[in-house]
Amino acid sequence: MAKPGKDLARQGALRLLQGVREGQSLSDQSGVLKRLLPADQARAGRLAAETLRHMDRADEVLQVYVNRKPAPQVLDVLRLATVELLELGGAAHGVVDAAVELTRAQGKKGAAAAGMVNAVLRKVSQHQGWADITPQELPDWLRDSISDAYGEETTLAIEAAHQAGAPLDLTLKAAGDVPGAEPLPTGSLRITGPVQVSALPGFAQGDWWVQDAAAAIPVRMLDPQSGEKIADLCAAPGGKTLQLAAAGAQVTAVDISAARLRRVAENLERCQLSAELVAADVLEWQPDGRLDAILLDAPCSATGTIRRHPDLPYLRDGSGISALVDLQARMIDHAIALLPPGGRLVYAVCSLLPDEGEAQIAAAQARYPGLTVETPDLPGIDPDWITPEGGIRLRPDYWAERGGMDGFFIARLRKPA
Repeated sequence: MAKPGKDLARQGALRLLQGVREGQSLSDQSGVLKRLLPADQARAGRLAAETLRHMDRADEVLQVYVNRKPAPQVLDVLRLATVELLELGGAAHGVVDAAVELTRAQGKKGAAAAGMVNAVLRKVSQHQGWADITPQELPDWLRDSISDAYGEETTLAIEAAHQAGAPLDLTLKAAGDVPGAEPLPTGSLRITGPVQVSALPGFAQGDWWVQDAAAAIPVRMLDPQSGEKIADLCAAPGGKTLQLAAAGAQVTAVDISAARLRRVAENLERCQLSAELVAADVLEWQPDGRLDAILLDAPCSATGTIRRHPDLPYLRDGSGISALVDLQARMIDHAIALLPPGGRLVYAVCSLLPDEGEAQIAAAQARYPGLTVETPDLPGIDPDWITPEGGIRLRPDYWAERGGMDGFFIARLRKPA
C-alpha cells in the first residue's frame, strides 16, 4: 500500500488517462490504482473522469498558449492541470507546481518540457471565458445518429448533461432512507457531490446498493411478485438481480462472465439476499422448469451511460453497432422462446440509439404476431417519456435540474396466451 502523498492521486489519474489513450476503459484499469490508499484511488478516478469530460474544452484553452503540440504524456499533464484550474477551482500555485513536478518525473524529455508546462499553466490559471466554452461534442458517428433521432437542440442538451457528470443513485432493499439523500420520483435515492460509498450509512448492513435511477426502472416495469420464477439474463453487475431478489422472486441470474458474477455474489451476500448464479451464454441457457418472467438487459453500445463513463467516446467508433443489434434480436427471440404462453419479458438497453431500442421492439412484433407491448403505469414516469410503441425512452437531459439520468430504452412485452 502506498503512503499518503499529495501527488499520488494525480499520478494515478495520469496512468488512467494513458490507459484510455491505449484503448483501455477506466473500469478495466482498477489494478493500476491498487497500491494507492482508497481516498487517493477515488480522487485519481475523479480527476481522470473530469479530464476526459472536459478534454476538448481544455484543448481549446491550451491551443491559445501552446505553439506546438507536446508529447502525449506531457499533454495529459497540461489537460489534467487545466481542468483542475478552470473547472475544479484548484489553487494555481499548488496545481502548477504539481504539474511541473509530474512533467519532470517523465525523464529527460519531461525535464526539457517542464519550463514550458510552468509558463503555459501560469497563463491558463488567468484564462477568462472557460464557462463560455460549449460542452464537449460527441464523436461524429454518435452525434449524427442522436441528432437524427432527437434533433439538434436535444443533442446539445444531452452533451450538456454529459459534461455535468452523474450524482450517486441508490436503490433501497426495503422502505427507508439514507441521511443526505434526495428521494427521486421513481423511488431511487440521489446523493450529490463526492462521497465514499462504503462509508455511507447502511452500506455494511446491505440496506441499499448503487444503481442509476434509470437502471432501476426495468425491474419496476417487470413488477416481480413474491415467489415468481424470474430469469435475469445478462445479469452482471447485478443491480437488477438484487431488486428482483428483494421483491421475493426466485431469481436465476445468467451472465457469460464468471468473474462479473462473483461481484454479483458479493453484493448479494452484503445485502443478505439470494439468487442462483449461472455462468453461461444466454443464447444457450435453458431454465430448470417453467419461468414466470424474464428480464433481458441486453449487451448494447452503452451510449446512454457517457455521463458516468466519459471514456466511452474515446474507445468506440460505432463499428460494432450492427453486430450488437443482431445479437440483441437473437436474445429477444431466445427469451420469448423460454417464456410460457402469457409470460412477460422486459427488454432494456442503456443505449440512446433507436436501432437498439424502439426498432428492436417493432421488429420483434413483426416476427411474433400477437406479441404485445404493455404501456407502463409507474410512479415518477413522465408521460413524455413513453414512446408510441408503449416503451419508455430515457435520456441524460431528463431531470437536468436534479442531475440527469442515464439513457435507456425499456419495453415490457407479453407473449400471446
